[in-house]
Amino acid sequence: MPETQRPSQLLRNLNAKVASVPMILTAMFVFVGGTLWTVLYSFTDSKLLPRLHFVGLSQYDRLWSTARWIVSIENLAIYGVLSLVFSLVIGFVLAALLDQKIRFENVFRTIFLYPFALSFIVTGLVWQWILNPDFGVQHIIRGLGFSKFVFDPLYNQEIVIYGVLIAGLWQGTGLIMCLMLAGLRGIDEEIWKAARVDGIPMWKTYIFIIIPMMRPVFITTLVIIASGIVKLYDLIVAQTGGGPGISSEVPAKYVYDFMFRAQNLGQGFAASTMMLLAVAIVIIPWAYLEFGGKKRG
Repeated sequence: MPETQRPSQLLRNLNAKVASVPMILTAMFVFVGGTLWTVLYSFTDSKLLPRLHFVGLSQYDRLWSTARWIVSIENLAIYGVLSLVFSLVIGFVLAALLDQKIRFENVFRTIFLYPFALSFIVTGLVWQWILNPDFGVQHIIRGLGFSKFVFDPLYNQEIVIYGVLIAGLWQGTGLIMCLMLAGLRGIDEEIWKAARVDGIPMWKTYIFIIIPMMRPVFITTLVIIASGIVKLYDLIVAQTGGGPGISSEVPAKYVYDFMFRAQNLGQGFAASTMMLLAVAIVIIPWAYLEFGGKKRG
């Protein structure tokens, strides 16, 4: 076909592009506009209502000198790192076991995935009861004769975030397992046969062959886990309410409390901006390496 008769790249799928304009404009207005508005007012002393009375970096100075904010950052870091590691490891191991064509696979898959159907509020309340020393795990074990057994993570300031982590893993690991299982089922059966013929142990096959081939699945999984980590809020509210004291505070709860309870919008906006900055520090380098590197190649 002559060059002049080829449709312009800009005019291809024109109807679809025109139909997407309202969505793009809405996203620009809501997300980009809302983000810029939040950053702008984080430099003000807004209280109950936003007002353009700039105070420079005083909200950020106050933020980083507040023990509650420091504790919330530490808790999110601990929860985030452990949640990433354990979710990936447990999810992949469960998926690898189910991929062995075991009997009652559908039953096990349903059991593992069922907690994900529950809201974080329900999950938090359930695990609050399970970890309650008066009628939970500690009470049951002591009833079996182990009178000195102690297991009360939600009432111990030093380990309360690990009690929250248990509930988070219980709810989210089933989804990770299903994503990993879908990735494993997409691996060509000939690869497994070739590995067996060459005498490669199964664990080496997984580590050096299967896992590298599942890179897109792992990237998708990491994004899903990371989004759940950043917005961690309702699980904390349901299980601990931020206690004991401030030992289980997280940034999202800090933002909510200052914006809607303490009626200090400026401080809430500053905390929101720091959360956005933390996400950007992770996402921008990853996006550059993932997409910029391919274009250069």
